[in-house]
Amino acid sequence: MAEFPAFPNGPVEPEPAWPRYAVYYAPEPGSPLAEFGADWLGRDCASGAERPLPTVPGVPPERFAEITESARGYGFHATLKPPFHLKPGRSPDELAEAVAGFAATRAPIEVRLGLRSLGGFLALMTTPADHRVSALAADVVRELDGFRALPGDAELARRRNAGLSAQQEELLQRWGYPYVMGEFRFHMTLTARLPEGPEREAIVAALEPRVAAVTGEPIAIDAVAVFRQDRRGGPFAMTGRFPFRG
Repeated sequence: MAEFPAFPNGPVEPEPAWPRYAVYYAPEPGSPLAEFGADWLGRDCASGAERPLPTVPGVPPERFAEITESARGYGFHATLKPPFHLKPGRSPDELAEAVAGFAATRAPIEVRLGLRSLGGFLALMTTPADHRVSALAADVVRELDGFRALPGDAELARRRNAGLSAQQEELLQRWGYPYVMGEFRFHMTLTARLPEGPEREAIVAALEPRVAAVTGEPIAIDAVAVFRQDRRGGPFAMTGRFPFRG
């Protein structure tokens, strides 16, 4: 395993009440893609407004709410820099300024999206995988890492419970998250993990026409957004979206 420089103050376990921040790709509010995500998940992550969940034949409403619960809480997005607590001494305004500065140097990337399965989760993913998007995500992780508080032992243990490879463990130690850099996969999560069977088939059947309506043409990854979670387990909300101007 690679060795990394010692951090001067060591990991500090954040208080659960601290806000967390993340840097995501989120489609422009009001766009067809954003409306699709808000309608499917039952929440607009830009305004915070809740929406009625869709009716899916063969899936009881309470079960559909359960299937989409986690994705609804995170908001319709693709993760670029995973959730983190702010390092002591850094402010939300400084983070927003840094993200705006990053976005000012970037040009939009056109991609095609399709409905795919990722570890049993249904998600919109780039088809095919696009190295430009992976490079963008890696740059976000690197260039904004000065804002990330070091994770404590409890948070590291939660990540390790998933069963990490040696590479993922190295990424966890260096960047605080195991699925970045070479492990990154652009995805916009739509469901919980669904085993093969009638329920999954019903969800796919409901998703396919909805997805087709918003993915017939390429979409532009043309901005990055800052999201904030006020308490662990609470919803993430968009606090700023910064268009690419490079």
